[in-house]
Amino acid sequence: ISEELRRAQEEWEAVEEIQSGLWGTLASAAPPISFNEALQYFQTADLSECRKKVQATVRRQGLAALVHFLFGPPRLQPQLQGERELALAMAQCGLDDNERVHMRILQTIYKKLTRSRLGCPRYGAHWEELGFQGADPRTDLRGTGMLGLMQLLYFVMDAQTLPLAHEIFKLSRHETQARGVQAAVTLGLLQNFPFCIMSVNITRIVIQALREECLSRECNRRQQVIAVLNDLYAAAFLQLYRLWKWQHKTIADSGFLLKELEFSAKKKPKQLLKSLEAYVNRGPAADGLLRPSPAPGDEMDFTGVCDPRVELEGEARLI
Repeated sequence: ISEELRRAQEEWEAVEEIQSGLWGTLASAAPPISFNEALQYFQTADLSECRKKVQATVRRQGLAALVHFLFGPPRLQPQLQGERELALAMAQCGLDDNERVHMRILQTIYKKLTRSRLGCPRYGAHWEELGFQGADPRTDLRGTGMLGLMQLLYFVMDAQTLPLAHEIFKLSRHETQARGVQAAVTLGLLQNFPFCIMSVNITRIVIQALREECLSRECNRRQQVIAVLNDLYAAAFLQLYRLWKWQHKTIADSGFLLKELEFSAKKKPKQLLKSLEAYVNRGPAADGLLRPSPAPGDEMDFTGVCDPRVELEGEARLI
């Protein structure tokens, strides 16, 4: 009986290996998908169920509503509201294994970040290496849906931001050999962090800034919504990278930095966007020589990055 069990186990392992290899072959055969191609798919896809869940702006009542009306940012122009709803509908759209475009987006992100020409299985520990919490990226997209992957796709497919994406991904996997990894963990010296989880958190901040109408002025000026969201996402990630690298932050500082990014995205989005423009014009090599100014000493609450939530009612808070 033991011999039969041993043979059965060997046969089963062989089947698993073949299936894994077949998936990798099929995935690598599918060409990378550009951001524009993926966006065109969502523009024509049936997102009616997702649109039903969209709450375009944050609900305000009483004095808060009056203050926002009198002193708040301008409203988004009518011709741009459809694009805003599309972005928020994508945030309500879950990752679907049966949608080929969804899988191509996932595979493209994997290949671009790892610089691999080969595809990878749909489930597995390789997603944890990219900074997801587990073997299935879908579980980390609550609150951002496919918009979370679309912004990451934009980040790695744009030639101007791809070097930055690689630098941030490299920093997220930081290890020190000074005293050994275990000693570094004990002393809090490792600067590694979950890259994709951080990306999802930044997308959530961008969504909240959009819903609170903090980006309406910039969207009206450029007559674009999704492009502004992508630039703000990249600008926020750039700011995180600078602070994390030059101020030697660790995962223990993540909550504070995310709150700081939330404040900047909502109160000073134009300043963030200008920093990205300067980075792009100056080039990654020059940017590496520039240290950011000291972070402001505002009192902010810490919050974790591992299981964030989205507040759909009342004033938006960091997820």
